[in-house]
Amino acid sequence: MTVMGGGYVSPEQYVKDKAEFARKGIARGKSIVAVAYGDGILLLAENPSSTLHKVSEVYDRIAFAGVGRYNEFEALRVAGIRHSDVKGYAYARVDVTAKGLANMYSQTLGHIFGSPAEKPFEVEVMVAEVGHVPEENQIFKIAYDGTLYAESRLAAIGGEEDALAEALERSFEPGAPLSEALGWAKGAFESVAGRTFQVEEWEGAVVDRTLGRRTFRRLSPDEVGGGS
Repeated sequence: MTVMGGGYVSPEQYVKDKAEFARKGIARGKSIVAVAYGDGILLLAENPSSTLHKVSEVYDRIAFAGVGRYNEFEALRVAGIRHSDVKGYAYARVDVTAKGLANMYSQTLGHIFGSPAEKPFEVEVMVAEVGHVPEENQIFKIAYDGTLYAESRLAAIGGEEDALAEALERSFEPGAPLSEALGWAKGAFESVAGRTFQVEEWEGAVVDRTLGRRTFRRLSPDEVGGGS
């Protein structure tokens, strides 16, 4: 039994309460989707802030995205960059992988969630790695409790993730150009929200295998606004 506020709470109820707390915090945030296209992986976020990025580069072929409490997923992003830099320096750059980063995030979030002395992080994060060929693309989602999900074609995190993933599945076709994938992603957001978004409400980026070693690139407002 766990003592809380002078009373006793069963371990099952304690875990349930922590999970509900984390989910409520995440639900207040804006969602993010990732979808593979012919040359890479697109990440699109609903984000009205032009300075507080939700999608960022972590390493050569890897992007990071986070929803929920900004300071918490930003701390995870920075930890991921440090982890990648140390591993890439000690071994080789090719040894830094999305799978390794996702495992690190899974362990970190799982430890925090299971610690009686800490509140759970109110975040979900995503790590996307563009492969040298489309079949090698990897997308990982890591939940607030450390639960790890592996995808290859598309994924969504945040409060509307299930509905967004379903909408993307209805549109997805392998090998499509970026403009088409951008149209799917925007269409998924707008169908779920039931409204049209303005260009300043989007944050978009890609990890694109045609760009060389550094595959991460932010999309300009004109590029995001031009997706159909």
